[in-house]
Amino acid sequence: MWDGQQGQGGVGGAGRSRDRSQEGYGYGYGQQQPGPYGQPAHGGQQPPTVPEQGGPRLGYYQTMRQQQATPPAPAHPPAQPPTHGGRRRKPAEKPPWQKWALIGGAAAVVIAAAGFGTYAMVGGDEGPGVQETAAKINTAPPTAQEVGATGKRFLKAWTTGQTAKAAVLTDDATGAQAALQAYTTDVAVTKLAVSPGTPLGGKLPYTVRAQVKHGEVTAPWSYEAQLTVVRDKRTGRAVIDWQPSILHPKLGEGETLHLGEQDAPPVKALDRTGKELDLKTYPSLAPVVDSLREKYGKKAGGSADVEIWIEPAKAEKGEKATSPETLLVLAEGKPGSVKTTLDAKLQAVAEAQVKKAGKSSVTAVRPSTGEILALANSPAGGFDTALQGSLAPGSTMKVVTASLLLDKGLAESTKEHPCPKYVTYGNWKFQNVDKFELPEGSTFAQSFANSCNTAFIGMAPKLKDDDLTKQARDVFGIGLNWAAGVSTFDGRVPVQTKAQMAASLIGQGGVRANPLVMASVSATVKSGVFKQPYLVDPAYDGRTLAKAPRTMKPESLAQLRGMMKETVIWGTAAEALKGVGGDVGAKTGTSEVDGQKKPNAWFTAYRDDIAAAAVVPETGHGGEFAGPLVRALLTAG
Repeated sequence: MWDGQQGQGGVGGAGRSRDRSQEGYGYGYGQQQPGPYGQPAHGGQQPPTVPEQGGPRLGYYQTMRQQQATPPAPAHPPAQPPTHGGRRRKPAEKPPWQKWALIGGAAAVVIAAAGFGTYAMVGGDEGPGVQETAAKINTAPPTAQEVGATGKRFLKAWTTGQTAKAAVLTDDATGAQAALQAYTTDVAVTKLAVSPGTPLGGKLPYTVRAQVKHGEVTAPWSYEAQLTVVRDKRTGRAVIDWQPSILHPKLGEGETLHLGEQDAPPVKALDRTGKELDLKTYPSLAPVVDSLREKYGKKAGGSADVEIWIEPAKAEKGEKATSPETLLVLAEGKPGSVKTTLDAKLQAVAEAQVKKAGKSSVTAVRPSTGEILALANSPAGGFDTALQGSLAPGSTMKVVTASLLLDKGLAESTKEHPCPKYVTYGNWKFQNVDKFELPEGSTFAQSFANSCNTAFIGMAPKLKDDDLTKQARDVFGIGLNWAAGVSTFDGRVPVQTKAQMAASLIGQGGVRANPLVMASVSATVKSGVFKQPYLVDPAYDGRTLAKAPRTMKPESLAQLRGMMKETVIWGTAAEALKGVGGDVGAKTGTSEVDGQKKPNAWFTAYRDDIAAAAVVPETGHGGEFAGPLVRALLTAG
């Protein structure tokens, strides 16, 4: 199950970064398509938050003359000059006597400051009349002098705490004042100094030097930023183009700055013997450590980092959520320790294998207990495909389908089971790789070892639409609510009909899994009962592990183990596991993916008390490309 969203940071509290991808190739390498097997197109993978502006109006200096006798208030008040405080609003209507200030003379003249236009109001002896004329508004780009002067007035007002005065110099006084006030309060700035640079092309660069405080922790904070001065189209006034990046260059629209402790203290992951699993040596464990931190950081005995971070804007529906980004760590937290079931030796082997293979993922578990012994992904540090991937597992799913057919008495390992070139079901024609067929009289074990698609799809007419779903869930635990201690995707085998149901029998259609799920499938065959995989001992936090309602029939289990062993001796897994002794069983797989020229290679197997599975995307046959990764883990254990 998802034990919580992927956390941030890593060992030692390295902070948070929104640059880490949480997808990578892991969610599924694309959509399913018809391929050599003849499956129809089947969907893709499914994976596994001001005050009103103040200050005086600026820019107009008024002089007026009053007539000797004060005229009556006009029936129609004169037009008012535009305001200059951020966002323009229609001024409230005022009584005529407030709109006129006649102090002497027969007319009043209002002269705007130079460069902003001239407005004249004219009256005569017959009574006041109104006429408005306006000089041409300056639309030229602000000069370097204007950029420097306007920018410096803004910066001075900001640093002296006059947020209203600073805000009125922008084109969004309301938004600017709220953001400037929040900067001081939300980040707990106790000292602030800003040094302006030289204007260039309408921009004024500056250096911010601040002091911030959280509790007893005080730290300096400095960075470079810049502002842009533009021409107000209505007034011709030079104003600051308000943007959140004025406060910090990484701050975007809708984002906010925060100061405080991280949600969870950092953690160190320990292997089963207590050895620290550092991320430099084991880079694939970065998302695992993140998950451990989210779930156990407060329980593990550490203390959280004190930091300034950017809280991202709430993602719109359908958009990918971004993670907080750390800007400054005032005080590093003390990491706690979480002991895992991982084996440092096997983890090192897994890391080396995926690095050698390129884009790939592998997982190993202990069949007798369900303990996760190793997991690795390439590229390392990105999305955890080994535990959270959601991919079509191809013919490795035939282990589950074979158990279903054996339990229902629809097949026996030693009895004849046809494997023709083609078989049609649900108005779709299915075929084998390279259109091969087995000779008449071939057994079910031979069809399994040769990975014959038609031998399985040919049984579709005798199955109910939900038979495979129930077998996968009730015997192999696929799709149950796993409580592994870290985030996992626990597989999905939906109820499907017609051609898609048939495709599900060979691991296509809507079936989804990852190396953890398929390693668990082999482990279930080896142990005879589903043991839910876990990475943190459930006793650590009182979790209850998932349990499958039933097991395979004893005779079915014995036959399935025999067929998986024959696959190793002379079947499609023979080359990959040649010379490997012990109690061994395996199944290969290839899955067709829409948009890929080559299929994903799969391999799952067990040897004694280790089971493993691997996927290598866009390569080819499972035995050739995924088999070596699994072999390395089985023989290292």
